[in-house]
Amino acid sequence: MSFGNLFSTPWGWVILVSLILFNINKYISTPSAIFSLLMTIPSIVIAITLHEFAHAFVADKLGDDLPRKQGRLTLNPLKHLDPIGCVMLLFAGFGWGKPVNTNPYNYKRTISMKKGSALVALAGPVMNFILALIFALIFALLSRLNSQFWNSANGIGITIKSLIRLCYTINVGLGAFNLIPLPPLDGSKILFAILPENAAEWYRMHQDVLYIVFVIFWITPLSSFVMSYIINFAQAPYEALIDLIMHL
Repeated sequence: MSFGNLFSTPWGWVILVSLILFNINKYISTPSAIFSLLMTIPSIVIAITLHEFAHAFVADKLGDDLPRKQGRLTLNPLKHLDPIGCVMLLFAGFGWGKPVNTNPYNYKRTISMKKGSALVALAGPVMNFILALIFALIFALLSRLNSQFWNSANGIGITIKSLIRLCYTINVGLGAFNLIPLPPLDGSKILFAILPENAAEWYRMHQDVLYIVFVIFWITPLSSFVMSYIINFAQAPYEALIDLIMHL
């Protein structure tokens, strides 16, 4: 099951429109928020494109040629971005790319289908954390430069630094979000692979119920409370690294 299936139903569209209307008010009432919104677009494109590419790449390496046949082994964003998912990420705080279709029966016989599926699922968040590390290092190194270009409050340099920091924070957020062990997120596939047989069967049989639990969780204030802790926890090592480099 994917997010796309959710928004193929009338009630799914009600959720979509409600979330957008709830969040869009801040952009109408605060002009500076529109600029901040535009600033996030490059970061979102990079994060989602590389996340989905990583899924396709690992599946291909495990022997599944379906992603290759469907043109997903590319860094072309148009092959990976889902229009509704991008709108949701911009206005509702969570989103998704086009899911990478895989066929576990094609995996090499040196690995079980369950473990192969878990590795493919894990590849997306890992890619986001790697990207976050790269952008955090670039941000820290630029911040060390004693240059007016990079540190002027109204200059191009500070805007570029802001974009780089957004790339870092959005990748951390997307990686952490996808590790939540509820369908249809990547974390659910990882958890399914490590559960004992009986628990895994129960988990598989209740996918639809868990999916609804995720939707209810995300449209309530509880999601903001929980995600703030998860993202802060995930960001802590990166912030420590940035602080270390800036004080060397």
